[in-house]
Amino acid sequence: MADQPEVTLNKYIDHTLLRPDTTAGDIEKLCAEAIEHQMFAVCINGCWVQHAWNYLADSDVSIATVVGFPLGASDSDSKRYETEIAVDNGAHEIDMVMNLGQFIDGDHQYIVREIRDVIEAADDRRVKVIVETGHFSDKQIAKACQLAVEAEAHFVKTSTGFGPGGATVEHVRLMRETVGQQAGVKASAGIRDRETALAMIEAGATRIGTSSGVTIARG
Repeated sequence: MADQPEVTLNKYIDHTLLRPDTTAGDIEKLCAEAIEHQMFAVCINGCWVQHAWNYLADSDVSIATVVGFPLGASDSDSKRYETEIAVDNGAHEIDMVMNLGQFIDGDHQYIVREIRDVIEAADDRRVKVIVETGHFSDKQIAKACQLAVEAEAHFVKTSTGFGPGGATVEHVRLMRETVGQQAGVKASAGIRDRETALAMIEAGATRIGTSSGVTIARG
């Protein structure tokens, strides 16, 4: 993996900026960096999707945005509505936070239903389900991934970056073993250097969410 050309690693990266104090200038800088380093996508809050689309329309960089972020505790109808707006504004991918409380309560039908609702609203765009692995045991992480696959999500994702802990090699490996080839795995939160990114890919990640995209791209 480490011997692959640099651009190959760059194409795993969702260059991420989800701070609440983000400005238009910050988004433009993020987009310019993603273009320069040939990253796969930018990952931003919903209010900036249209601004990013205007900047990235003639590039190969995709736009991912977050839904139900960062707690996952919003009503499922609001997640669906957020998704519809994001798609209208130009988003290519949706990173949704599953309802952690409903999952802990064992209402697995609720989890599957809300994921399917977001997938339907996404209208053929990729949907990633954020599990927030820092809250859960290995058994719970595996179950959450199984529910995401049952709902036909395109990816499972480790973390928001706002919860306890972040991506670990062990959790990424568990998620990959659970979903097999039925879904992608996005490792996100706490990935700040090339070595860590490569370790996540080796464990089975097919996408890396990081605010340190430039540092990783430059090696």
